[in-house]
Amino acid sequence: MAKIAIFMANGCEEIEALTVVDLLRRAGISIDMLDLEGTKVVRGAHGITIQSDGTIDEADAMQYDGIVLPGGMPGTTHLKEDERVCQWVREFAISGKLVAAICAAPTVLGHCGILKGKKATCYPGCEDGLNGANFSTDSVVIDGNIVTSRGMGTAIDFGLALITYLLDEETSKQLAQGIVYRP
Repeated sequence: MAKIAIFMANGCEEIEALTVVDLLRRAGISIDMLDLEGTKVVRGAHGITIQSDGTIDEADAMQYDGIVLPGGMPGTTHLKEDERVCQWVREFAISGKLVAAICAAPTVLGHCGILKGKKATCYPGCEDGLNGANFSTDSVVIDGNIVTSRGMGTAIDFGLALITYLLDEETSKQLAQGIVYRP
């Protein structure tokens, strides 16, 4: 069974983070919310407090099959400024593990230098931060082990795409039906 880490920075977009966590857990995929500050408490961009499962410093990258970066501001800025995040992103990209980001967070992938020549998407207005990616306006873009999405309005699509990537399309379709999702 796949095990995923989602990096929770203060100022993250709560819906983008928690939608992914909820959907993956419903699908039986293990996902740990890891905060960057070491407090195990994250305050989202809209003042919602989230209890994390652990911290990035406590986590062993080798035990994870992928990472997810939610967007939001200033959460994306905090992710981009954190060298530990960039180290995980680069290592996962090179090793073929899942690297996923939504909203403004694909700019973190661009900052880390893993999008050159890859197809990717992001929140409107953040395109310059994709640094060499082939930009798409699709709601979710998958290029090899890199998955990107546009924003809060595409969070369910993003989560379901991750389930398809990690498990299979049938599980994703059944889950979508179970939550009465209509694309």
